[in-house]
Amino acid sequence: MSGGIIERHLPHGGRTLAEREGDNDPEKNEDHRRNAFCGSPPDSASFKDRIAHFTWPWFATTMSTGALAVVLGQTPNKFNGLETIGKIFFILDLVLFSLFNVAMALRAYWFPRRFLASLHHPVEGLFFGSYWVSVSLLLNCMQAYGVPNSGPWLIRAINVLFWIYCAVVLMVAIGQYYVLFQEERLRITDAVPAWIFPIYPLLVIGPMAGTMIPSQPHHHALPMWVGAVMLQGLAWIVALMMYAMYMQRLMTSSLPAPSTRPGMYVSVGPAGYTAAGLVSLGVQAPSVLSTSAFTDNGIPDGDIVRVVGTMSGIFIILFAFWFFCISTVAVVAGVRKMTFTLNWWAVSQFSILLLAPGTNIATVRLPQRRHDPRSHPSRQRPKQSSHQRHLQRSHDPARYHVAHHRRCAYPGVVGRQDHVAWKRRG
Repeated sequence: MSGGIIERHLPHGGRTLAEREGDNDPEKNEDHRRNAFCGSPPDSASFKDRIAHFTWPWFATTMSTGALAVVLGQTPNKFNGLETIGKIFFILDLVLFSLFNVAMALRAYWFPRRFLASLHHPVEGLFFGSYWVSVSLLLNCMQAYGVPNSGPWLIRAINVLFWIYCAVVLMVAIGQYYVLFQEERLRITDAVPAWIFPIYPLLVIGPMAGTMIPSQPHHHALPMWVGAVMLQGLAWIVALMMYAMYMQRLMTSSLPAPSTRPGMYVSVGPAGYTAAGLVSLGVQAPSVLSTSAFTDNGIPDGDIVRVVGTMSGIFIILFAFWFFCISTVAVVAGVRKMTFTLNWWAVSQFSILLLAPGTNIATVRLPQRRHDPRSHPSRQRPKQSSHQRHLQRSHDPARYHVAHHRRCAYPGVVGRQDHVAWKRRG
């Protein structure tokens, strides 16, 4: 996908005086010189020309790589070397993200007007959210691979970075949608899943918080949990409205062009991330919420929220799978007419993403004996020995209760003495 806007070369005879005076602008001269070809691209392009066409969809590459590193780091059933593979993808993601930032900074320096126009371009501007999703995945990788191998300073740094990220992406979601409402006129027949991208960075806050909360102290974990629930709800509701417009386009118009159909996998993401976020936050609820945070019925509120979060995630996950199937059928149907575009990265990104909620749900279903108070030995009814059963069948209940009390108080020590004494008295 090319984010640049190719201007037509106009002869001097058809230009106004103001336009001719604009020839003194070196950036405009560079644009006209570069794009003054007769309907076909040049045989070669300089480094500066390539930087001019470096666009925001390139950050879908770092989304794909980061998502794979996160899934490998959070997989509950691991084998030797899996963490090393995840670290390799994490380092690769860092390298790509750094290079892409340098390229985008050069574009902003050499072509400032084109850079600013890209933020509200009806196609390229929508992918500005992929930059911030890449940032969130890097924060997830810091938690998964950095915290176990560093000191408490990183835990505190991650907490600060989490809130900075939340503030920035909330402003991005408000500002970019406002600019699109004000500057662009998008037709419903052109609706694509990429319309969700301005709110997309908020969709990943739930899964990210669910990953970070276990390492945070309680006075930091509780605000993080509450903030993640609120922002995840905002993003999911906005995404539902975009889903409605996208479905209206599919029902009343036609499928996207074959080359852009891999971008349909973007529709898998909102439901997948929301399901993962609900399950992750539900799993952390018992450790964050007090017993009577919402109710006074004697049942720990954290356990109630955990059940609700798990069921909600299971309820939503098939919605993501349905969009995954629709996108796959559409891509296969038009595969012979396709040419490469950058939104092909959506295939790997959101195919991997579909695995993340299933991973979290599988984690919930694993036996949590260390954290389940019902499985603690002090809560279990002690198994009766043959001696206790014999005493229970005797005709002296008082003697049985005394012996049973002594056995519970001193297990394994007094029991044998009671047995010998009982045999002598019997």
